Amino acid sequence: MRLSIRHDTTYNYADEVRGSIQYLRLTPLENAHQHVLDWQLDLPHPVRAQIDPYGNILHVLTLDQPHDSIVIGARGVVEIDEHRDGERDSASPLPFLRGTRLTQADPALLGFALSHCGAHRERKVLVELMHALAAAMPYTPGATTVETTAAEAFALGAGVCQDHTHAFLACVRSLGVPARYVSGYLCSEDSAHLASHAWAEAWLDGVWYSFDVTNGMSRPQRHIKLAVGLDYLDACPVRGMRRGGGSEQMHARVHVSPQALQTQHGQ
Repeated sequence: MRLSIRHDTTYNYADEVRGSIQYLRLTPLENAHQHVLDWQLDLPHPVRAQIDPYGNILHVLTLDQPHDSIVIGARGVVEIDEHRDGERDSASPLPFLRGTRLTQADPALLGFALSHCGAHRERKVLVELMHALAAAMPYTPGATTVETTAAEAFALGAGVCQDHTHAFLACVRSLGVPARYVSGYLCSEDSAHLASHAWAEAWLDGVWYSFDVTNGMSRPQRHIKLAVGLDYLDACPVRGMRRGGGSEQMHARVHVSPQALQTQHGQ
């Protein structure tokens, strides 16, 4: 399947920003699941690509001149293998056993993981854990923020894809299984879900397997991976710092669709 992606993010500031730095993980990597046919970033000025500690493609956009808005765009076409189950990786998975402030398992999450998995660590058991988390934390936009921890969202019993992923990571790492946060895109017919998405991957028998808690999917059939990390802060598509600017308004527009459908519509 070929997917066409358009992702535009606009920041508007109440006051003039004296300077800013944006860390952009907006370029998908080539792997066995996805082949990048075309991709480009639309930025205020060209920047060089580099590789971050987790192997993601990173662009650092620095604006030294005063500004009151920033527009960041990404677009391209990616071909995905809908039938591929997992992804092999020669790098050690051990760094992904480490917890973070956002993914630390408290006694409630520890108990939840043990009650559903016990001594078992098979993929089937983790799929069952994924579904159990989705039931315990119904998808609820606006219930949490980017600062909400896995323990807080689990106690609240609500969250979005970021919270679902953090809770899954907390549970699985507490069981001794390496797991990582994934940011990317999802081609979905459900307009209630933003195409920008997050899910988890767990390392089992030498393979990274996907676990999309929000959608109950254990295979990346319509997913495009942008970046991985220990949590949201490592892998989010856009993260920045600024001097000045006052209050900020951010608007993101993401559109993902099968390219074949676009061709038919144009006929």
